[in-house]
Parts: sequence; structure tokens; C-alpha cells
Amino acid sequence: MLSLYYTKMKKDWQISVKIKKDKDISQEEIIKVLLENRGLKTKKEIDRFLNPLSPYDIPLSRTGIKGLEIKKVILRIKKAIKAKELVLIYGDYDADGITASAVLWETLHKLGVKVLPFIPHREKHGYGLSVKGLKSVLEKKDKPGLVITVDNGIVAYKGAEYLKKNKIDLIITDHHQPPEKLPEALAVVHSTEVAGVGVAWFLSREIHKSFKKNLKGFKASNSLELACLGTVTDMMPMLGVNRSLVRFGLKELAESNRAGIKALCSQTGVEQTEIDTYHLGFIIGPRLNAMGRLDEAIDSLRLLCTLNDKRAVSLASKLGLVNRQRQNLTEASFEHARSLAKKKFLKDKLLFIASSSYNQGVIGLVAGKLAEEFYRPSVVLAKEKKYSKGSARSISGFNIFKALEKLKFLFEDLGGHPMAAGFTVKTKNLKALEKKLLILAKKEIKGDLLIPKVKADMEIDLKQANFSLFDQIEKFAPFGIANSRPVFVSKGVEVVALRTVGRDNSHLKLKFKIKSSKKNDGFIEAIAFSQGKKAKELSIGKKVNVCFSLDKNVWNNKKSLQLKVKDIAL
Repeated sequence: MLSLYYTKMKKDWQISVKIKKDKDISQEEIIKVLLENRGLKTKKEIDRFLNPLSPYDIPLSRTGIKGLEIKKVILRIKKAIKAKELVLIYGDYDADGITASAVLWETLHKLGVKVLPFIPHREKHGYGLSVKGLKSVLEKKDKPGLVITVDNGIVAYKGAEYLKKNKIDLIITDHHQPPEKLPEALAVVHSTEVAGVGVAWFLSREIHKSFKKNLKGFKASNSLELACLGTVTDMMPMLGVNRSLVRFGLKELAESNRAGIKALCSQTGVEQTEIDTYHLGFIIGPRLNAMGRLDEAIDSLRLLCTLNDKRAVSLASKLGLVNRQRQNLTEASFEHARSLAKKKFLKDKLLFIASSSYNQGVIGLVAGKLAEEFYRPSVVLAKEKKYSKGSARSISGFNIFKALEKLKFLFEDLGGHPMAAGFTVKTKNLKALEKKLLILAKKEIKGDLLIPKVKADMEIDLKQANFSLFDQIEKFAPFGIANSRPVFVSKGVEVVALRTVGRDNSHLKLKFKIKSSKKNDGFIEAIAFSQGKKAKELSIGKKVNVCFSLDKNVWNNKKSLQLKVKDIAL
């Protein structure tokens, strides 16, 4: 959602291709520009993008996963079956870790392995293969002979050492950035090209192939739908192997008989046959994640794996309830953080907010909302007596992880990437951290970085915004990171109707005139979310420049084309 502060800022429109006056551009030329903007120029590149290979057929070499490591895993699993050892899948509490755990657990279970999943609790055990988490596992009567991590473990030195002391073998499967020296493990199945669930899925594919000599049973398991779900929720680039996992996975989801998926779709009002990346990223994914933020994430795993329809409905209801709690908690924390940020954002180039009232499960969400609202890198901390947990979100052009790495001597642990990071810091070091971060931000963030950017593919005449172009654009789906829905700019567009809609009149509904067009009655409808305040600056008959993407609106079973407005320039 855009904000009051964000919408007040004049934005920098970065248009990749502008059209010359009086030059008509064909739809074919538009599509060519859109492909080139995505780095696709040769026939081979375009064909691979528009017609990706099925994940079942993708060579392992294209995934970044080493086949030798997988061979080690297969040999160790065969040994576990023969010795009737317990194998523990050690997952993570986000949707990627949950889906990865489900994929590998189902695969091994169906092959006759004695296997159990374990999802750590955010506050009790902390992130990843922690000693605290492992101790809670080893307290039980039936101890594992083998632990396999999913979506974590690549920096788990202490956890690996603890398992070695207890004479338990370790296999790491992960997708996070690897350190120079890896933890000691029997095998490390790793790739940064895919999500944690992507690594788990390709490993499962190879295990199944080794045991059954074909993929018939693996395809029937419908684990690809889980790989799709985890890939989208972990915000992986929608290119290459990820694009293949999601494109084919969406087809499986649309026809899924998985009790948990059906229950989630039913309770959220998502039409299963129409499911897309938006539904996964913004409706279903947050429910799975909510459990790991505030409760026991194992219930999200149970929901995905249960064969009982009634239990699925019950678990989906629980996820919905916890998600509402998460929303309320996030909103309350954000309003508090927002009130503090208002006093800081004009003088500081980075927002640093800490409070003992924040739940560590939502600080990442609060940091993201602050970064979006004030267009500043934002660091939010849940303060506790001895140690505080922090989460950071950035803006384009400022690598927040590298900035924090320069101060790593202050942290107990630190992880992340250019746009987001998480860390633990001694509470007594908070003032020093804030001071040093603000100085660093002041030095490294130039003024133009704090101007919001709106990136557009090209400029077109509004009469070219039609269903024919929309249908061509849909071939670019699935949309997401690195493959966003194409954005256009049309200039000198006449406003023929406008009104505010939504709660607090926060959104703007418009109609724009289409010159010399016989279709759409000479106008096209548009929706500008969180831009209701612009109504005061607009009037019927006024000509504006508009930045938008094409969207399909369905109301009472009637489909119409509308513009989803990114920005309006007067």
C-alpha cells in the first residue's frame, strides 16, 4: 500500500522506451520491447521464457545443485532404511521452510523411511539448526540417527558440532548464501538459484528416481504444488528454474485434491481454478507464515500434509484466526512505530525504531511498512532485557545487509541480503548501533536515492490498452520478483470521471477518455489504490500523465479491462 508521505513525494518515472510523437507502434513492437526489457532477445531465450521446460525434465545442472552431494544423500537414506533408523527433517518456521519440510517428509515417508518433521519455535528455539532446538529433539525417547535440514543449516556451525558430539549424522539442504567454510556435514545439497523448497523438491525428485527408476509416483504425489507455493512466498525471482516450478505448480494447485489446499482456498474465498501468484503471496502464504510468527508452525505443516478433510478445515480455521491476530498486532506495532518515525524521517536518512512492546514475529513486517511509507531504509527492534531482535528493510539502491555487516562487531548474529536483514544484538549496544547506522546512512545515501522510483517498460497510446494486449501480456505469467507485470505510461490522458472509494476514501476510481476508439465506449476505467487524496488535485476534463499496468476486473461474472494506476502526474 502506498502512503500519505509516499504519495506526497514527487516520483521519478523511469521509462525504458519512449515513443516519438505521432508514431504508431504495433502490438508486436510492444511485446518485443517487453521481452527486451527482461533481457530476452534471441529466439532461444524467448522460447525458454514463454515455454519453460517442465521441472520434471530440468537437468540437475541447471538448478545449481551438485549431483555428487545428492548421491551421498541417497546412500545414507538407504542405510537408514536398512538399519530402521529414525530420520529427522529439521525445517524452518516460514512458508518456504514449511513447504520444504512437507515435500521431503512426504517423499521419504512414501518410500518407507521412518521419518519425522521438526519445525523450531521462533522464540523458544530461535532460527535454524540451533542447539536449543536439537536438545528438545534429543530429549525424546526415539532419537534420530540422521538429521536433514531444509531451508536452513548452511551457517549452523554450533548445531553441526552438537550433532557430531551426539554421533548423529547431518545432511544440510539450504539455499541461503554459503560462508567460505561450511559446517561439517555428511552432504550439503545447496543452491542459491531456487528457494529452500526448490532444493528439497529437486532432491526428492532424484531420491524417488533412484528408488523407483521413474517419476510416475513422484508426479502423482503433487509435491510440485508445494514447491510452487514455497517459491512464491519466499519471493524468488520468477525466472529460469523458479519460473518453471511456479508455472507448472500453479496448474497442479488449480486441480489439487490436497485437503489443506482445498480448505485454505475455501476459507479465504480464493477460486482454486483461478489461483495465481497473487493469491499465494498475499492471501494463502501469509496464513502459513502467521503460525511461525506467533504460534507453532508445525500446524501449518500438518495442514499441508493431512489426508483428513475435517482436520484440514479445523487447521485452516486456526491459521485464519492466528493470521488475524498477526494483522492486528502488526497494525498496532506499525502505528506506534509510525508515530516515532514521523519525528525522525525529515532529518534522518534511515529509520531506527526500538520498543519492548513489539513482538519479534512481526518486526520484519513493521520494518517493511515503514520503508514503504517513508521511503527510508528501516530498522525495527523488539527490545528485551539482555538481547534484542532486529529486522531491517531497505529501498532500491541501498544494500542494508552490507551496511549492517560493517558493524558486525556489534551483533550476536546477522543474516540477510541487499533488501532485508535480521540480527540479534545485545540491548546495551542499541544506542551505539543506532548512532553508527545513522552516520553510515548519512554518508552513503545520496539525496536522489530517497526519491521514490516508478519503473515503466514503455510509453504507449491509451487506445492500445485493450484485451488483446492484456492476453499477450498474460503469456509472461507467472509474475513476481524480476518479472513484474508490465508497466506503461500514457501522456495527456483526459479524466472523464473520478470518485474516492474504500475505507476512509483512501482509493481513487477513475475513467479516462480513449481518443478515436470505438471500443469501451470511448473510455477505460482505472483504480488507484491509496491515492484518494489526489482527488482534490484532479477534475473532470483535466489532462494528466498516468503510469499503470493492465488488469482484469471481474464483477458479477462480467469481465472488463481496467488500469491499475501506479502514479498520476498532473
